[in-house]
Amino acid sequence: MEPLIIRNREITAHDLIFIQAVVHEYWDKGRTHISKILCQKWNWVQPSGRLKDMACRELLLTLHRKGLLDYPPPIQKAYNNRRTGPQKIKIDTTPISCNISDLGPVQVKMVRHTYLESLYDSLIDQYHYLGYVQIVGNHLKYMAFSGDKPVACIGWGSAAWAVESREEFIGWTKPVKNKNLHFVMNNTRFLVLPWVTVKCLASKVLSLNIKRISTDWIKIYNYPLYMLETFVEQDRFVGTCYKASNWIRVGETKGTSKKGHKHLKHGKIKDVYLYPLDKNFKRLLNNDTV
Repeated sequence: MEPLIIRNREITAHDLIFIQAVVHEYWDKGRTHISKILCQKWNWVQPSGRLKDMACRELLLTLHRKGLLDYPPPIQKAYNNRRTGPQKIKIDTTPISCNISDLGPVQVKMVRHTYLESLYDSLIDQYHYLGYVQIVGNHLKYMAFSGDKPVACIGWGSAAWAVESREEFIGWTKPVKNKNLHFVMNNTRFLVLPWVTVKCLASKVLSLNIKRISTDWIKIYNYPLYMLETFVEQDRFVGTCYKASNWIRVGETKGTSKKGHKHLKHGKIKDVYLYPLDKNFKRLLNNDTV
């Protein structure tokens, strides 16, 4: 068989024989246990040293769906045989409309692994136009508060795999990008709650978040961030808050998305914005010895 590329890992016919042997050996332990064993045998880990077991499970499931792997059924049936979103949490939606100077102090809190995470998930699911999607891989979630009232949510996840204008701006070759992509984080969600109308609030929240994100990242994942990225859909937004927070527009996407080995045209052109977190970001991101 021709080698397959799944989650940026090449799978050969020899690999399939090895994977199947591991699956059969640990069949009764379940899918999660199997993925962790494979990660250990491959030394497939994140920069923080954590096993890439979520990526490995996706790899195994892809092979199974292609009919290339005998794979045990899931031990637990999730959500009564169907996927459901986060539980809806009701909060006070009394309109907030004022000048930023009259709003009072705004505080940005990191809510991942806290009692507020379920509220974040619920608000994103109910009010963000893209809805809630379970994030695979390293990520952070934040909420902004005015007093005790939530006013915004902002989420960060893994950087996009291939962005031509970003690569040109940084000066990345493909091998160096593959090695250092984890030093870039993507602003995947940004929501000012729909009942909040306060001019300049979005840029203020974004700036407050940027000031703390690298410190929070190091505490959880034990390595720094050197750059942030985001993608602004041209037909929907103009990127005002990113411009006001000194993000750099470096280009636009081609309106395609990757599915397997194919690039599908969806026509949604997005502006590409970057925010360096270190003045030496180009040298750091091009360091092939990191």
